[in-house]
Amino acid sequence: MEDEIDSNDANSSAVVIRKRRKGIYVLPNLFTLAALFGGFYAVVMAMNGRFDLAAVGVFCALVLDSLDGRVARMTNTQSAFGEQMDSLSDMVSFGAAPALISYIWALKDLGRWGWFAAFVYCACAALRLARFNVNTAVVDKRYFQGLPSPAAAALVAGFIWLATDLGWKGTDLAWPMFVLCLYAGLTMVTNVPFYSFKDIGMKRSVPFVVIVLIALGIAVINIDPPTVMFGIFVLYGLSGYVIYGVRKARGVQTSVISTSTDEPDERGLHK
Repeated sequence: MEDEIDSNDANSSAVVIRKRRKGIYVLPNLFTLAALFGGFYAVVMAMNGRFDLAAVGVFCALVLDSLDGRVARMTNTQSAFGEQMDSLSDMVSFGAAPALISYIWALKDLGRWGWFAAFVYCACAALRLARFNVNTAVVDKRYFQGLPSPAAAALVAGFIWLATDLGWKGTDLAWPMFVLCLYAGLTMVTNVPFYSFKDIGMKRSVPFVVIVLIALGIAVINIDPPTVMFGIFVLYGLSGYVIYGVRKARGVQTSVISTSTDEPDERGLHK
């Protein structure tokens, strides 16, 4: 009996415990890949002269990008891989795609000034995303530090969508497109606070009237999607400066960095 027990112990000790192989969560990354496809689709449609569909592709990427993070948190499937994948997708859909679409649609007629504006927008989107990744732990969650890249892309794509819907040509709106690209790009890298809507609890119960208002909002968007969507993001693109001005007038700190400035790594972030 003792010999049998000893042999079992020897066999059990000889068993090699295999480590569980690390994998990738499918659901949140599926939304991220779909958002990436929206940006790729937008560029392809712009190359084919379908600027209305190009703008729609950017807006679809915006919706999908807003879902991947929420899905990951709701299903507890956050990962470092997903964060990196999301940043790369955002750079394509909200950085490179709007810059290329605006250049093909209107800015190329301005020569060097055209690609200057497109590059400034693209570069600012990259800087905005890099700063967001670095400052995630110290920024007040209620606000974005600078205009978020999806909103900046919606400004550019929304303008193109509205102009195309009204029958206007890009060649006639080259300089307005130039100004809008610079505004959207430079606003992304400012320290102006933009409300993030992250403090709105999606799991909490709400009054019945809130659902009615959401239904009315969807109905209003369906009346004239290009005009309504562009109008919404114009208001949001200006809201940060309003918040900044109100805070400045009241003597409240305008920075959205929420931690102490005594830490060496945080010096300069409040400027």
